[in-house]
Order: sequence, then structure tokens, then C-alpha cells
Amino acid sequence: MTSASAAPLRELLRPLTTLYLDLHRHPELSGAEERTAGRFADWLTGAGYEVTRGIGGHGAVGALRNGDGPTVLLRAELDALPMRETTGLPYASEGEAAHACGHDLHLAAAAGAASLLAGSRTDWRGTLLVAGQPAEETLTGARALLDDGLYERFGRPDTVLAQHAAPLPAGMVAHGYGPMTAGSVTFRVVVHGRGGHAGAPHLAVDPVVTAAHVVTRLQTVVAREAAPSEPVAVTVGSFRAGDRANVIPGRAELGITVRAVGERALAAAADAVERIVRAECAAAACPREPEIDRVSASPVTHPDPAATAAVRAAHAAEFGAERVAMWPPTLATEDFAHYGGDGIRLAYWMFGTIGPAAWAAAPGATAAEKLAALPANHAPDFAPDPRTALPAGVRALVSAARTALAGFPAGTPAGP
Repeated sequence: MTSASAAPLRELLRPLTTLYLDLHRHPELSGAEERTAGRFADWLTGAGYEVTRGIGGHGAVGALRNGDGPTVLLRAELDALPMRETTGLPYASEGEAAHACGHDLHLAAAAGAASLLAGSRTDWRGTLLVAGQPAEETLTGARALLDDGLYERFGRPDTVLAQHAAPLPAGMVAHGYGPMTAGSVTFRVVVHGRGGHAGAPHLAVDPVVTAAHVVTRLQTVVAREAAPSEPVAVTVGSFRAGDRANVIPGRAELGITVRAVGERALAAAADAVERIVRAECAAAACPREPEIDRVSASPVTHPDPAATAAVRAAHAAEFGAERVAMWPPTLATEDFAHYGGDGIRLAYWMFGTIGPAAWAAAPGATAAEKLAALPANHAPDFAPDPRTALPAGVRALVSAARTALAGFPAGTPAGP
């Protein structure tokens, strides 16, 4: 970071760390992020942004207009995961929600970047939008913001920027060309049986057995229907049925996600899920057709090549080329892709969360072995080091925003 920006960042770190610790200690689930959104909106207001609350649910958008120039949107997420934290940290969440995916770190970094950019308006021109997005974990929040008029109300951006915490050493960033995160479809499936007595199963139609066959049969979608060269994952994340060991229940409910880095592979795998569910229910003579609801879907995230190259170069200048890595396609999924299209450039990168002591203590002689041993996103013991990860996250976002606000050469096409 330039010397002109380093001093303001140092001054920000104490209140910014306080914000991060508060967000971490008080996580809120998707759709219920009222307090989190309020804290973020209050920070943006204090930084001089014109703030609108309650967009697409609990979303908050800050706007800072600074003359003619590009419009750039910074996106960070508000929501946490439905799980109990096991880090043992003094600021750990104590309830049944946890920021185990780093969204609290994203918000704090975006807040810091918003303040630094607001304080250096003589260095850039254009419009800066900063959005706290609800419900990313359910893949519904981005669409909700857009459907509530995000672009119509605040201006259509030229570039949208986002970053995501990853178990890399703090101070590192990683970019990818091509698919950055997978597309996904999430299903809620209800298998209907006919309840009865555990001692008379011949008088019932057991939905537990039928649903179990669905679970095992779904494993063949990847093993026998997806091309070996095409990354695809089908996961049954929840299975709920019955309350008593001596009662055959009348229904079983499954939560299923399908992920792929190719849109055609995703569509084929999602269709296979529906076909298998219906076939197993028919084979078991279920008294009713299954309920199959696609509760959410998100496309593959393809960052814009020109924006990626420009931001990657800015990060190399900011951190040193040795701390800017490549990121391979992953089956993690996101709803960030909804912000793009029609000439809107997307830039998306990963930034490290692991402090030097934790990295050194992680078992393994190679970086790959250490990464495999460290707690990953969505693990109950995922624990970013805010002392090193937070200032690096702010720097990454500020340098990317300055690059996007400078604009791209005329005639540079946008799109994957």
C-alpha cells in the first residue's frame, strides 16, 4: 500500500478490529441479518456514504458519488452458517450460528476499504457503491438485491468486485481464469410413504428405505453419468424422517445440492437427481408422487479476464508477485455471478486468513499438506487471524477498487 494510504489504515485498524470481533461474536443466519446489516450501514454512514437499508431483505447499500467516471460496486455478505463454533476463541459465537465462512471478515474489510476510499476522493473519480448482501449462504441474496432494484436505484455498475476468505497465509491473494466457483442447484425433496407399526412393515410403505435408496443411487450420478474430466458433486446434506424407533413414519425429507463448473454438466446432474427420486419412489410403490422443489440455484462464476488481469497486476504491485497465486476451479459455490452480464465486469479473488504462527504449526512439509490440515471454510473451527488477515483484506479491496475506478482501455471487451 502506498505510504499515503498506510497511515490511514493503521488509524482504522483498532475500530475496524472492534467491528470484526463484534460481527464474529453476534452472527445471524440468512434472512435474519438485521443487527449485522445495521452495524455495517452505521459504519458506511459514518464514512460519509449515502446509505439505504432494507434492500432485498436486510441488505444495505452505501453510495459515494465523486464526479464523472466508472461506477464500481464492492460486495460483501452479511449472513452466517447454522452451526456451533468450536474455536474456543474469547470472541467466539456462543449460539447455533457461526461465521465459519469468513463473511464477518469480508464485511470488516469492505468497511475499511470504504473508509479509505472515502478519505482519498482526490485520487479517483466516479461512483463507488458498497453493498452488504443478505442470504448468500442460501444463494438467494444477490437475486433479492437485484430484484429490489439495486441497479435501477443506485446505478448500473461497470465493475463488481468481491473477495472471499480462504485458508491461505494471510497477505496472500489468489486469482483464477475461467470458472472461479461452481454453479449449483439446491433441492428439497419429500418422499411420501404410508406410516405404520415397526412390527408390521408389510402393511406400510417405508419412506426411510426409499429415501435411503435415493441417497445411494445419487452417488452414481457422478460415478457413472458425469464425464471424468468434468468436476461434478452431488451431496445429500440433510435427511430427516421419523421420531420413534417403533414407528414407520409417513414421510422422509432430503436436502440435496448439485454442483458443477460447467452449465451443461450442472443441468444434466440436476435432471438426474429428479429422475432418480421419481424412479425410486415408483419402485417402492409410494402412495404419492414425491415433492421435488428447486429451492435455489446459482450460475458458474466466471470473472472477467480483463478485470482479473488488471486486479491481479494491482495485487502484485501491492503485495509482491510472490504473494499472488493462481486459484484452480472449485466446487464451492456462490451467488456472485448474478451481478454480472450485459457488459458488467466481475472480478473475484481469494484472500488468506491464516496467521504466521498457525501456518508454521500446521503439519506438513508442503503448502498443499498444510492446507489439507488447516480448518477450511464451513468447518466449526475455522478461525481467521484478524491481526494479519483483516489489513490484508482491506488492502486487496482498496487496490482493486482503485484499479476499477481508473477504468479499462477503450474497446476492451467484457465477458468470460
